[in-house]
Amino acid sequence: MNKRTLIALILLLLAASTTFAAQSSITEADGTACMGDDKSKKQTEQAALTDAKRKAVEQVSSYLTSESKVVNFVLEKDLLAAYTHAEVKLIQEVSKEWYKDPGSGDCFKMKIKAEVIPDTAAMEKMKAQSPAITDDPSAPLMVKAWTDKKEYKHGDKIKVYIMGNKPFYARVLYRDAAGETIQLLPNAHRSENYFNGGTMYEVPTGNDPFELEVSPPFGDENVIVYASTSPVGEISTAARGGIIAVKTSPKDLGMKTRSIKVTAKLASKASGSTTTTAEFFEDQVKVTTGK
Repeated sequence: MNKRTLIALILLLLAASTTFAAQSSITEADGTACMGDDKSKKQTEQAALTDAKRKAVEQVSSYLTSESKVVNFVLEKDLLAAYTHAEVKLIQEVSKEWYKDPGSGDCFKMKIKAEVIPDTAAMEKMKAQSPAITDDPSAPLMVKAWTDKKEYKHGDKIKVYIMGNKPFYARVLYRDAAGETIQLLPNAHRSENYFNGGTMYEVPTGNDPFELEVSPPFGDENVIVYASTSPVGEISTAARGGIIAVKTSPKDLGMKTRSIKVTAKLASKASGSTTTTAEFFEDQVKVTTGK
């Protein structure tokens, strides 16, 4: 299969699937606040949290402009705008404590792990202006997921495909119409959860110990992909024959997966600065099964 045919196939399959994609970054940030005469202890703690969230957005924006070498000024402007109006979700309070400051009195400091979610409209504008950015390894992490068809009948075999614009860690799940979830990757034969950018991966392959064969109950089912530039957080699973059943409840899956270990690394050789930021991406593909 030549490159042009492969690209055409990918675009066709993407168009045939109902998808949901969400891009974000996960970082750790510190926040501080002092009581003074105008704040209660509770208000001071809230002010420290607000400070930490503000710094999380600043840190992610700085990281992305350093890491994502977007040469087009308009695209860089849209990327910064998307994160300027970002939503910040608290993942974990890493540490917190009250302390005495000689000049300010009683003060509170905390470190948080947070997910910084860019403005969707700004991100879509950026992608519309330059569709090729979704395949650019210098752009923020983007992972595509799709299936070989949108609708399946009893006995059909489902094939899942994933591809990212840069190297990433991932967990690939399948949730059936009954609400049961299994982990497709990693599995008993493919324990590695690190994937190369620009490479299309198929699940299952001939080496995997399972097939995704459609059987009752029928209805709407979902492929869920969690991807990050750092290893994703652990969830509870149980091996059942050739498959891995997910024991973590659906409502906790996203948060536990986002509990990644964010380690400091050099963000820019030019500046020599360090960052504790990881890029994150979630994609979902809905398929319909029937008789």
